Amino acid sequence: MSESVDVAIIGAGQAGLATSWYLKEAGVDHVILEAGRVAETWRSRRWDSFCLVTPNWSVRLPGGEYSGPEPDGFMDRAALVDHFQRWSDSFHAPVRDGCQVSALDAEGDGFVLSLPGGKLRARTVVVASGGYQRAHLPANAEQIPATMTQLLAEEYSNPAALAPGAVLVIGSGQTGCQLAEELHNAGRKVFLSCGRCPWAPRRMGGHDIVWWIAETGFWQRTAAALPSPAARLLGNPQTTGRGGGYDLNYRTLHKVGVELVGHYLGAEGDRVRFADDLAQSIQAGDDLARGLMKWVMALCETRGLPVPWEVPPPPGFTGRTELDLRAEGVTTVIWTSGYRPDYGWVHFPVFDDMGFPVQVDGRSSVPGLYFMGVHFQRKAQSAVLYGVGEDAEIVARDIVENTRPIPAFGGTSP
Repeated sequence: MSESVDVAIIGAGQAGLATSWYLKEAGVDHVILEAGRVAETWRSRRWDSFCLVTPNWSVRLPGGEYSGPEPDGFMDRAALVDHFQRWSDSFHAPVRDGCQVSALDAEGDGFVLSLPGGKLRARTVVVASGGYQRAHLPANAEQIPATMTQLLAEEYSNPAALAPGAVLVIGSGQTGCQLAEELHNAGRKVFLSCGRCPWAPRRMGGHDIVWWIAETGFWQRTAAALPSPAARLLGNPQTTGRGGGYDLNYRTLHKVGVELVGHYLGAEGDRVRFADDLAQSIQAGDDLARGLMKWVMALCETRGLPVPWEVPPPPGFTGRTELDLRAEGVTTVIWTSGYRPDYGWVHFPVFDDMGFPVQVDGRSSVPGLYFMGVHFQRKAQSAVLYGVGEDAEIVARDIVENTRPIPAFGGTSP
C-alpha cells in the first residue's frame, strides 16, 4: 500500500476525535488511524465496573457534549464508550480501525507512517495517542516472587477473575483506591501501598469537587505554574463516581478495613518491604488538599460564599514496614503506580528528559508535527474530557492556517 493524505491523526480517543471534529468543520481532508476501535483505551484498559470520576456535565467534547438525563451522574464504561461511538458517528469521523502506526518518520517535507499494510504519507501529522500510555513500575518491582500473580491495573477486570486469597495493591491514586475498595467489598483482605496523592471530598458546599476545580480556575493552571516538571505526574484527587459518587481516600479505606502501608521498597522472597512513611504520605495528601482549598477560598471570597470545608487533622495511624505474603495469604499483586509517556515510535527529537513532547499549543519544533491530549499540553485540563476540545480547536486552526487558504472556521475561540 502506498497512499497520501493531507492530515493524519493518530488515535481515535477524545483528543484525536476532537481534532477531527474541528478539521471537519474547516473542510480539511484527513484520516484517523486507530490501532483498535474508537475509544479503545476506555474499552480495553478499564476494569469491568469502571465509571467516570468526573460528572457527566463535565463531558464537553466539541459536538459531543453530554446531553442525557443525569448530568450529575457518572457514566460507566459501557455508557461512555457508547457516547464516544455516537459522537464519532454523528460527524462521520474518518476512522480507520485496526490500523496501528508502528513508526513515524520524515520523508521530504512531510511524513511517512508505517502501518500493518504498508506506508502512508502525510503532509501533517497529529499524534493523539493518549496522555497515559505506558504503565510505570517502581524500582525493585522485579523482586516480587515469580510465583505471585501480578497484574497491571489495565489487566484487572473484576474480583472473581483473581485467584482466591488476599491482594496487595501497589499505588494509591484514583485507580488504586477504587480497586482496593472493590476488592475489599468482595470479601478480600486488601493491603494498599500508599504514595503521596492528593485528595478532596466528593462534594463541598452543595457542589461536586469538579465544579469547584472548574470554577476556581484550578484546571487553568499551566505547566509553568508547577513547582517542577515532575509535578506533571501528580495524580488526580482520590475520589470515586461509583454509586453516584462519594468520598474515597486513605481515611475512608482505613475505616472500612483496608490495611494501608507505606510506599513499596522491594522484596526478599515472600517478604515485601515498605517505607515507614505512611503518616508522611497522608500529610502530603492533606497539604495538597490545602493547596486546592486556597483556590476554593479565593473563589468564596470573590463571590461572598462561606468556605465549605476544612482539611481534617492527621488521623494518627501508621502502617507496618514488612509484609509476609505467604503468611498473609496474598496471592495477587496489582500494580497501579501510574503511567509515563511512550513515544518511542515517533522518530523525531522533540521530547524532554521525561519523555513528554516539547510543544507550544500542540505544535512541535518540526513543521507539520502536532501533539494532542498530552498531560498539561497547555493547561491542567488538557487531557480531560472537560478541556481537550479547547486544545483541539487551537491545533486545528493552526493546521488550517499553515496548510491552505483559511476557509470558514467553526467553533468559538477559547
